[in-house]
Amino acid sequence: MKVLVTGASGLIGRWCCDLLHREGHDVVGTDIQPKPDETGDWAFRTCDLLDGAAVQALFSDVAPTHLLHLAARTDLDGNSVADYAVNTLGVTHVLDAVATTPSVIRAVYTSSQLVCRVGHIPTRDDEYLPSTPYGESKVETEIRVRAADGGGVSWCLARPTTVWGPHMSAHYRSLLQRIETGRFFHSGAGPLYKSYSFAGNIAYQYKKLLMADGLAINRRVFYLADYEPLALRDYVNHLAEALQARQPITLPLPVARILAWCGDGLGSFGVKFPYNSFRLNNIRTEYIFDLRPTEEVCGPLPFSFDEGVAETIAWHKALSEKEARK
Repeated sequence: MKVLVTGASGLIGRWCCDLLHREGHDVVGTDIQPKPDETGDWAFRTCDLLDGAAVQALFSDVAPTHLLHLAARTDLDGNSVADYAVNTLGVTHVLDAVATTPSVIRAVYTSSQLVCRVGHIPTRDDEYLPSTPYGESKVETEIRVRAADGGGVSWCLARPTTVWGPHMSAHYRSLLQRIETGRFFHSGAGPLYKSYSFAGNIAYQYKKLLMADGLAINRRVFYLADYEPLALRDYVNHLAEALQARQPITLPLPVARILAWCGDGLGSFGVKFPYNSFRLNNIRTEYIFDLRPTEEVCGPLPFSFDEGVAETIAWHKALSEKEARK
């Protein structure tokens, strides 16, 4: 298959492009950002999805058989849905291009678990309860994909959860740095189970959605994560052990709340503080999605939790050594 991957410079994008390329598929990645260093020898094209004519030209030139649409603005800093135009207008441009490109037979469009607030597990694919402008923009992504019937090809929607692993962003890598320097603490007691995804596993799931029988995936929504939920406490403690750092202490929940309130106060004065009530709520909220439909289509995953930790720590240490030499 010839796969066009939008958002190829992101964490999931580079993992997907590398995996598909290694397995012999013709891969063209596209992004508004440059192609990342240390990736496979797959083709890359720069394209701004807000430029409808450029998107049409890209599809016409590449003539893909399969589309993996990952491109999005994913931060939570926007003030309104209008700040996330690539998640709305950009998706419309992609859908229009799919509809006018005869070679395309399959499209996988990426949404987000945040179409509902953290902790709310929807009972229907079209049940939405976003709590952020980003989440609202991803609701709009899904609405537009359904309204256009995916561009008239076999399609599905994917809702990734939290993704970790090599090449994760500086924001998520900061967790490793806080653990390594003894600055991380557990916020209250409890295991705190969550549906997390190792990057290598989610790339594999995307590949399987691209290749699955059309009847198995068409017009469906799939949550993407490792099939067994992770206990946040165990996850952090395993990372600390692999980093040869001390095990994080546990702050009693009342103390954690006081510290979060202090962060809220500093934030109201424009002072950035890494811990606040929003972060505490995210830490304390469990979310476990039903991944049985995903497992039925995608099958067993290639990476165990321990393998994911080993790869992540090896990447982090190599990157830290590289940064120290600069």
